[in-house]
Amino acid sequence: MRVANETGAEVTILNDPDAAADGVDAIYTDVWASMGQEDEIEERAAIFNDYQVDEEMMELADPGAYFLHCLPAHRGAEVSAGVMDGPQSIVYDNAENRLHVQKALLALLIR
Repeated sequence: MRVANETGAEVTILNDPDAAADGVDAIYTDVWASMGQEDEIEERAAIFNDYQVDEEMMELADPGAYFLHCLPAHRGAEVSAGVMDGPQSIVYDNAENRLHVQKALLALLIR
């Protein structure tokens, strides 16, 4: 919120995934249960089931919208296979760019 205040940007917090996806340029998601939370997978899946990024959600976004995920992804859980492997998905480019940034940080830090 601080950055929004400083730049004049608008931040809107929504709990309705369809409203959040409406007209956006990108949809970014993450796994529902991270490493170390394996015992919570079923509970989290029940809570987040309505938040799965699927073809219907992507249709609500701008026609040129991208799908991003930090990987690894669970097809059929937080994202449908059709979106993950579809033409709007740039998850592998996203992961590759993250790799280069991480390598640059390591090179900077070990000098």
